[in-house]
Amino acid sequence: MDEIQVGLTPARNPTIWINDAWAASDLFEKRAGVYSSRPRMLVFAELGAGQDNLLNMYTDTPEKRERWRAHRKLIHHAVGVQSVRKYRQFQNNESRLVAHDLLRAPDDYVKHFERYATSVVSIIAFGRRVESWDDPIITEVIAMMHLAADLNVPGKKFPMLMETFPFLARFPNEIAPWKYGLGKKRAFHFFYALADEAAQKEDHKDSFVNHLFSERGKYNLREAEIAALTGNLFGAGSDTSSSTLITFILACCAFPEALVPAWEELDRVVGPHRSPSWEDEDNMPYVKAFVKEVLRWRSVAIIGGQPHAPTQDDYYKGWLIPKNAWIQGNVWAIHHNDREFPDPDRFNPNRYMPGHPDSRPFPNERGYMTFGWGRRVCSGQALAEQGTWITVARVLWGFNIKKKTRPDGSTVEVDIFNYTNGLNMRPQPFECSITPRSEEIRQTIKREGRQALQELEQYRGETKYRMSTFYSRNDLAMDKYGNEKK
Repeated sequence: MDEIQVGLTPARNPTIWINDAWAASDLFEKRAGVYSSRPRMLVFAELGAGQDNLLNMYTDTPEKRERWRAHRKLIHHAVGVQSVRKYRQFQNNESRLVAHDLLRAPDDYVKHFERYATSVVSIIAFGRRVESWDDPIITEVIAMMHLAADLNVPGKKFPMLMETFPFLARFPNEIAPWKYGLGKKRAFHFFYALADEAAQKEDHKDSFVNHLFSERGKYNLREAEIAALTGNLFGAGSDTSSSTLITFILACCAFPEALVPAWEELDRVVGPHRSPSWEDEDNMPYVKAFVKEVLRWRSVAIIGGQPHAPTQDDYYKGWLIPKNAWIQGNVWAIHHNDREFPDPDRFNPNRYMPGHPDSRPFPNERGYMTFGWGRRVCSGQALAEQGTWITVARVLWGFNIKKKTRPDGSTVEVDIFNYTNGLNMRPQPFECSITPRSEEIRQTIKREGRQALQELEQYRGETKYRMSTFYSRNDLAMDKYGNEKK
């Protein structure tokens, strides 16, 4: 596999694809000062989410870099490496409820994972949890995240025509079907309304939105920026985390042999009378390796998120990489390179066991590049890794996960390649069997679930807003939140 490829995509400029872990590390990590900007992205960064969004901000001037640093500092206050440790108690309780929900309704595992991931982020952002799957924060936010992921894929959606033919952006929306789905103001105003609502509640003083409003004067934050930072929090930890957990279930069904060492380790270290805790992590190297393999095997952001762009002409191994070129880290190719990951489509946690014959050198300590690189690494990485470990460990401890058996005794097969097609991917719906491993474990799950509900009671709350009815009420007219209403 070539380290670097130039691909012709339906855009104004060719895309340079980085297919090699070592090349990605050299460019995006070691030369982060050059490769941390974004190219001009008409669809997503200008007509879509815009330059108020941390993900899209250009950093090719000192002023733009300073604004980007301010946003990054604010988001790190919520989900930085040091910050996420204080969320462990409620994150653990939400994870306990995942096990309890799987016990009650195993066929709805997708909904349970989406509720869990969104609830954790909602507590951080707004100070209130998500109790059920039909909460508007799930139904509306997840849908928006999926749309944004689709719009980011070159050539997939009609709006990408404008990257090839920028003059199409000048047409009025009413006669421009290629602009469908680019309602950035609609999404931003919805997130701002949620933030404004939460900030006015007296019992939510530790929430992220309260921090944003308290720092508003210091950073001269506009309403669109508050909305974007709030939305980024959900993008960093909601849809991506739930998609990773769905992939975990698929891997268990497709590779049952990988579960046996995990069960042996969990039984030895944890036992049936309590579920795993973070204190167990260092004593369970195979479970830790299992989680890493989940993150590598089918990474959610298969092309590494938004493209990078160098702020100057650069050379790498004889290649000229022009200033402002589209540089895309190909996470799928990196994680499926036979050199680092022999037989890459096989789910094999032993790749991450120190000293194991299946282990190979990798340019970073984690052994994967799931969350991107350098200064543009996913803001929610620490939160996602923390939550993925505790939830995967708990579900492995509690359940036998396998292919479903039909009434006639035949097995319902799963397809490890049947994934959605977007910037973020997840398995297409599949059936499986999820049952408790023992009666003792069943009782432990029920007991811990009841305890978790009691401890999470302090985060109960609801919102009056739904995107579907957001513009049907006069009191929500957007001139209340700014002068951007058209």
